[in-house]
This record gives sequence, C-alpha cells and structure tokens, in this order.
Amino acid sequence: MQSKNANERIKREYFTYLAEARGRSEAMIDQVASSIDRFQAYTKDADFRKFHREKVKAFKTDLIGQVSGTTGEKLCHATVYAILTALRAFFQWLSGQRGYKQAFGYGDWDYFTPTGTTTSIAKAHRPSRAPTIDEIRRVIELMPNSTEVERRNRAIIAFLIVTGGRVSAIASFQLKHFDAQECLVMQDARVVKTKRRKTFPTWLFPVGEDLERIVLDWATYLRTEMKWSARDPLFPRTRVVVNGSGEYQADGLERAPWASTGPIRKIVREAFARAGLPYPNPHAFRQTVVAYGSENCVGFAAMQAWAQNLGHDSLTTTFGSYGKVLPSEQGKLVRGVRPRGCIRR
Repeated sequence: MQSKNANERIKREYFTYLAEARGRSEAMIDQVASSIDRFQAYTKDADFRKFHREKVKAFKTDLIGQVSGTTGEKLCHATVYAILTALRAFFQWLSGQRGYKQAFGYGDWDYFTPTGTTTSIAKAHRPSRAPTIDEIRRVIELMPNSTEVERRNRAIIAFLIVTGGRVSAIASFQLKHFDAQECLVMQDARVVKTKRRKTFPTWLFPVGEDLERIVLDWATYLRTEMKWSARDPLFPRTRVVVNGSGEYQADGLERAPWASTGPIRKIVREAFARAGLPYPNPHAFRQTVVAYGSENCVGFAAMQAWAQNLGHDSLTTTFGSYGKVLPSEQGKLVRGVRPRGCIRR
C-alpha cells in the first residue's frame, strides 16, 4: 500500500509538471495517465523505484499481444507507439526526481523505445480522404432544413469548409467571434479552444458564395430572430426533452455550447451517410481548403495569407502537412511527365 501511495503521489507531480511546465492539454495528460496505468497493471503496482530493464522488455512483449477493449483486436502499432513513448518520457523525468535518482542508471528509460517496425508503421503517412467542394455542396443540399436544429447542422457543415476550422474551436465559438460584415472569424484563444491556444483571424475562404451565405444567414438568425447576445454560442447544443412516450427527443436549441466535439462529428457522419458518401473526419475539410488554395492562389503573398488564415505561420506547415498530392493524382502527374520534345506513343 505504501508503494502504491508513493506511485500516486509522484504521478500527480508529473501530471502537474505536464500541465504547468509543458502546457499539455487535459486530453493529452489523460492519455499519459492511461499509459502509466497500463504499465502499473502489468507490474501489479510495483514501486516505480523497483525499476528493472528486464521488466520493461517483458512489458513491451506483452503489450504487443494485448487486446483493445474498444475493437476487440490486438493493439495497433500507433497505440503501442503512443503508450511506450509516454512511458519513456515519464521514466526519464522520474529519474531526475529526488528519491528516485538512485533507482535508475543513465538511459534506463530508453528501454521503453518502440521497435523500428512499430515506429515506422505508426508514423507512416496515410492520406485521409478529403471531401471535394462539390461533394460538400451535395451533402448540404440533401440535409433537411425545416427546424432550427437542422439549420444549425447545415451551417456547421458550411462553416467547416469556409473557415477550415477545427472542431474544438467550432464547438466553442461565440457570436461575438464572427463579424458577418467583414466575413471574419476571430479565433480568440481566451475563449475559443484553438490548437496550442493560439489567437489569429480567419477570413471566410472564397470557396463559394452559396456556402458563405448559409453561414451568414445562420448568424443573422441567431442575432435578429433569436435575439441572442454576443456571448452566446455560435453553434449551440441541442435541447433534449423527454416526450410523452418516455423517450428522449430534440426540442430546439439550448443557449449553451457543447461540452465536447462528439456531436459535431456525429452531424458530419450522418450528413455524409445521407448523401451516400464515406465519412470524412472533420479535420479533412482543412485538406480540402488547402487543395483549393494550391490550385487557385497566385503568388507567394496569396499562398502565405492562405496559410495564416488556417492558423499556420509558414507555408511549410500548410502545404507540407495538408498539401500532399493524393496517390490517384500522384500517379497521373508522374505518368504524365515526358522529356521535352518527347512524343507519347
């Protein structure tokens, strides 16, 4: 019991370090905690000071054969990589703490390093499917539009493509962050859950006036017809009530934001399923925006502005991370290259 209590105390110190010194998010710290818990379960809550390399090697072998509680299948390489990387960082930090230094030799934490195969597979780039703008239009056209909940859902799909916004930000925007007259969204990190808490302006991407109009009409509806204030959510959550049959059902909008991004992902999933299209992760809309920019931006200044509009400081981030050529296009481009003066037969 004493060793378990000591483990819990030092874990709390580590989580505080991650949050306060490294600026890690709650979600990331939860993932780290889960990884440490998994190792503790394997070692039967052995004191962290009883560290042994052979125990780590055995854990790594066992981890590869463990089954996911979600899928019922063996843990994928990406999961194994994330667990081992989190444990390596934890024990490296632990080796420098008072009362623990003598338990470790230099580099002991490196035994948590994933194998080359696991690392290679986990880090391999697998292009996700990004929807085309025409597909997004088709999806929106097929979405119902009679209730305020349905109008909100259409506005969310349109907002994803005209801003390239991340779902965490979209779930936390307030009306005051959207200037309809300037077609400007201020991603204010004091309120909006932006990546790395970065504040930056986003003007609506000119991917289609029809898509912009859906977003503008939605904001106007909230301000003029609903009489909502600047601090009210731009995309409020659904009010749920119990009907006469004792079942839960949607009953308009609640003047409060969503607590998570799950409902937005569900809206996207159902909308694309209705159109007979595969589900694209909402993050893939950013790829669509980048692809549109790479085709239509003329000159360095325009491309840099396009990148900054997504919250990136450099073109390398934008077109390196999101602008990769899809395999289907890659083949066409490569096969289409011919030496100058060569006539294709």
